[in-house]
Amino acid sequence: MSKVEVNGAAAKQYPERSRRIPTPGKATVLAIGKAFPSQLIPQECLVEGYIRDTKCEDISIKEKLERLCKTTTVKTRYTVMSKEILDKYPELATEGSPTIKQRLDIANPAVVEMAMEASLACIKEWGRPAENITHIVYVSSSEIRLPGGDLYLSSKLGLRNDVGRVMLYFLGCYGGVTGLRVAKDIAENNPGSRVLLTTSETTILGFRPPNKARPYDLVGAALFGDGAAAVIIGANPVVQESPFMELNYAVQQFLPNTQNVIDGRLSEEGINFKLGRDLPQKIEENIEEFCKKLMGKANLKEFNELFWAVHPGGPAILNRLESTLKLSSDKLECSRRALMDYGNVSSNTIFYVMENMREELMKRSGGEEWGLGLAFGPGITFEGILLRSL
Repeated sequence: MSKVEVNGAAAKQYPERSRRIPTPGKATVLAIGKAFPSQLIPQECLVEGYIRDTKCEDISIKEKLERLCKTTTVKTRYTVMSKEILDKYPELATEGSPTIKQRLDIANPAVVEMAMEASLACIKEWGRPAENITHIVYVSSSEIRLPGGDLYLSSKLGLRNDVGRVMLYFLGCYGGVTGLRVAKDIAENNPGSRVLLTTSETTILGFRPPNKARPYDLVGAALFGDGAAAVIIGANPVVQESPFMELNYAVQQFLPNTQNVIDGRLSEEGINFKLGRDLPQKIEENIEEFCKKLMGKANLKEFNELFWAVHPGGPAILNRLESTLKLSSDKLECSRRALMDYGNVSSNTIFYVMENMREELMKRSGGEEWGLGLAFGPGITFEGILLRSL
């Protein structure tokens, strides 16, 4: 089912550069991996497929979706949803059908399978046995069950039965950076620990036929994709490990009285999202102060002297951030490329951005030492990490 992308499969040549020394006791990213469902959808094919699969006959809805598909800047996405699934569960495309059981029957195993493939790719890059993993942090807004995917994933990977497990459910788009913050705390407070952080998401829970009463459904259809990511976090790396980024300082913050700007409700029909039009504005109004709080820990002053790994919630958010902070046009290129290649894959996307950033920094001798990792989601919640390139 899954399409695995093993990092380093094709050898790339980069200029030789001296590596920075990790700060003793600080958590570092030691390896990264990703995986996707086998179904790849070019954006130019999405509208016809979605309209056909949902049996929509409203031409105005089709025209609106076509416009949205162009403005999202997405070029390709991967999805769990397929013709075979819709043939087996036609009720998923029927308005008002109670289908939460069917959706979870599809989503629960799918997210664990993708998480496993991403984790295996990550462990392969890390180069140490899976038995050396002491903790696992599992992030998903796409499954619901007890026990959770953290246990199933630990069993499939053959981890020790005393591995410390943490589940982070239904955080939405900022979940990946929350996972980094939690993994950082574990790694720095448990000497010798190695934390596998994995994120896995599918849009199965939110797939439904279009309805003019739910305009955000079309935004979701035009923007979101499926996939998984994994990183291994640890402090004081040993000789056989290759840290490439330090997690120096982390902050989470919510904006008071903004709980309804991003609203998700689970029902018998799946999950229904509402997204306020003022989301980009709310982020714009608060982002500068938030970034300065992170930068102050390293006495950093200039936004354009940093590298930027920003969750690409959509082009409007990236554009507002670039304009507000007066960033040069190349600063958010890694985020824009992840959005173009994969869509918004919720909690996973920050890791696709970080992998792009690792590649960019390796190309440049003497590239930026400090950077920011940022994500935004329900709350409105800001998650941020002060990063250091090694």
